[in-house]
Order: sequence, then C-alpha cells, then structure tokens
Amino acid sequence: MAEASRVQSVRAARSPVVAPGWPPHTRPYPAVMGVLNITPDSFSDGGQFLAPSDALAQAERMIAEGADIIDVGAESTRPYGGQKPVAAADEIARLRPVLKDLVALGTPVSIDTMKADVARFALDAGASILNDVWGLQREPDMALVAAEYGVPVVAMHNREAIDPAIDIMADVTRYLERTLAIAAEAGVGRDRIALDPGVGFGKNAEQSMTVLARLGELKSFGCALLVGASRKRFISSVVASEPHQRLGGTLAAHLVAARNGATIIRAHDVAETVQALRVNAAIEGVR
Repeated sequence: MAEASRVQSVRAARSPVVAPGWPPHTRPYPAVMGVLNITPDSFSDGGQFLAPSDALAQAERMIAEGADIIDVGAESTRPYGGQKPVAAADEIARLRPVLKDLVALGTPVSIDTMKADVARFALDAGASILNDVWGLQREPDMALVAAEYGVPVVAMHNREAIDPAIDIMADVTRYLERTLAIAAEAGVGRDRIALDPGVGFGKNAEQSMTVLARLGELKSFGCALLVGASRKRFISSVVASEPHQRLGGTLAAHLVAARNGATIIRAHDVAETVQALRVNAAIEGVR
C-alpha cells in the first residue's frame, strides 16, 4: 500500500511523458523502431556506434530513412549468449554522452534496458518509451518506473534456456499474462503496452518461426504487438548466413509479422524495412 501511495504521489507531481504517435495504430503499415546499440558486443553491430558522434549519426540516418522510434541500448541482450553483464553505472556511462542529443533529434527514443536505475536515468534525460526484454519480470521496480513516468512499455517474452519440448505459444501466453498482471498492479494500462513474443530469445529456430507464424493469437490481449526478427539466427537455419547477410530473411519475417498483426517492427535496416512494409501495405490495399 505504501508503494502504491508513493507511485501516486510521484505521478501527481510529474507530467506523463507520452511518446508522440503512441499507440502506433494510425496508418496501414507498422511503425518502425530503429535499433541503436552503443555496445561492444551486440551480435550484429557491436562496437560500431560506441562513439557518441557515430551513434548520433546513425540515429540521424535512421530517422531520415523513416524510423518512427529510436531504440537505444547500452548493454547487449544478444539472444545467443556470449554477452558480458554490465553494471548499471557502466550502462549509464555509455548513455550519458549521447542520450540528450538523441532526444533532441525530435523522434521518440526508447530505452532498451533490464535495469530500473538505467530506465530512470534515461527517462529523466528525455527517453519516452521503456523496452524491457524481460517483460517487467526481472526487476520488480521496472513496472513501478513505467507507472511513475507514465510511459509506454515494450514487454518481451524471454526464457533462461531453450526447451525444444515445450509448447512455445502456451509458454509465451502464460508469461505475457503474468507481465500484464504485474503492469496492472503497478498502474500501467494495456493501452500503454506493446507485447513482444521475443523472436530468438529462449527459443530454437523452429520456435522462433512458430511465434511469427502464430503472432495473431496474441492480438487477444488487446495490446500493440512488436516484433524484432532483424538479423536473428533462425534465418540461418533456413539459409546459411552471417548476421550481415540476413536482410532478405529479415524482411520476409517482418512482412509475415505485419500481416499477422504487428504494429511495431524493430529493425537494424530501416530504409529497406520501411520500403518493404509500405509496398506490402499498398498491395494489401489494392486487394
């Protein structure tokens, strides 16, 4: 009860930071979230944008190419292992030199973090969306931070380990039901939540393709849906390829996601993604 009162008092003293254009339901193709990794070890572009000038230039490029949101992360959450845990202070140190300049570009900035302290820092600096790859279930304070700041949340399904024997859609559904219960208890409404089935996270290739093929089942939650299949390893299970060789597979996966109800697509290759989504929507419109 004391925690709920604290959230209410903080919320009353703070004007909600609502990302422009949220929720992204206003046009015939999904919003595009451009990926900006300021990390040394992300699976496809680690180290490329560590310098603040390089990060800012990449954000400007993605915005010019049509990105609706810039998703910045300072700790790798690569789904295949090998990433190095980063302390909150180090994560903040990577964000500090660039975050306010990113926000000043005028396009909504999403903070991709698993840590409540990092989320608070980024939201104080002007980020307007919280993206948690553990769906508000790793750190108890994440839902409270979202409630305090009044921001939209991307909540992803995740698992500690792959289990080929499970019914992956049943697992995703149960997990996201718990996420929504945690959000509701903190005071975060479903109109502020985008659910992400977590392609590649705690899933083998077949399971990743299953959540894409059956994405439409998640529409029953009444939330926006986000899909990030960009350059993921499951593509290589179909056509052998390295991350930088997976643009074709990425676009195929994202078009399937769009047709199955995705309202946000998270991608590294923004120009190609926007073009594919717009052409797909135009063809669907003619039909």
